[in-house]
Amino acid sequence: MKIILANPRGFCAGVNMAIASLEEALERFGPPIYVYHEIVHNRPIVERFRARGVVFVDDLMEVPEGSVLLFSAHGVSPAIRRLAQARRLFAIDATCPLVTKVHMEAVRFAREGYTIILIGHAGHDEVVGTMGEAPEHMILVEDVADVEALPFPPQTKLAYLTQTTLSVDEAKVIIDALKRRYPHIVGPNKDDICYATQNRQEAVRELAREADVVLVLGSQNSSNSQRLAELARSLGKPAYLIDRVTELQTEWFRPQDTVLITAGASAPEENVQDCVAYLQAHFGAQVESRTVREEHVSFPLPKELRVLATAS
Repeated sequence: MKIILANPRGFCAGVNMAIASLEEALERFGPPIYVYHEIVHNRPIVERFRARGVVFVDDLMEVPEGSVLLFSAHGVSPAIRRLAQARRLFAIDATCPLVTKVHMEAVRFAREGYTIILIGHAGHDEVVGTMGEAPEHMILVEDVADVEALPFPPQTKLAYLTQTTLSVDEAKVIIDALKRRYPHIVGPNKDDICYATQNRQEAVRELAREADVVLVLGSQNSSNSQRLAELARSLGKPAYLIDRVTELQTEWFRPQDTVLITAGASAPEENVQDCVAYLQAHFGAQVESRTVREEHVSFPLPKELRVLATAS
């Protein structure tokens, strides 16, 4: 057996920043630390923090007044920020800067009188937060059928934005459909789909052709991880999305297979290495690391934590 380890894989700069923020908050304030939604969409990471006294909530009314609250990497709506302020919570904003960019674009387009079409997945934390920036100006589309059903007359002043973790190919199909129907529609100055999402998809697209099986480390509620598995399947490869090595099944593999292993942007590297060790132990697999694109992006800790560090 041969393993191809895809690079880049795993943590992106936004996830690194969010996890480091929660670690710093735990060290500085001690438990309990409250987090609005999951810090990142990865079950092993959430379970690890929960065991250390982090409380994940979907309703700020569950957070005692005056507590320390951290906003997850996926961002929140202005209404949530106002509620946190009203409840006197010490809010640490660990929103990924690339998500913040989309929020700012939504505010700008709304201010300029556009109706905004957001391309994304209904109910995703990032989509909920983005739509909260201008709910009366924004409508969500998930596919081309939604585009065809849009009620706007041809000359409506329209703009589009996208969720950052979409499939590049899927988003392009929907954007093309929007432009066909509304040729005057405007979009962001720079692609909203995040660099890490694009790079991980590019690595799978390039390397999957050599593989018999594709393993994606990531959680079922991780949009970017789901997209990696879908991309591999669209290339005709059996692909399995798993959280950890205990979910592996030996019947997925043959001794002579080439296995491509990658990981979504919120999946820890130790879970990748556990799967590598499993395939080495069971199939004598040889490992080859392949780099498709270099990444050198990093984001600073939220200003709330930087200010505290300066003060101390």
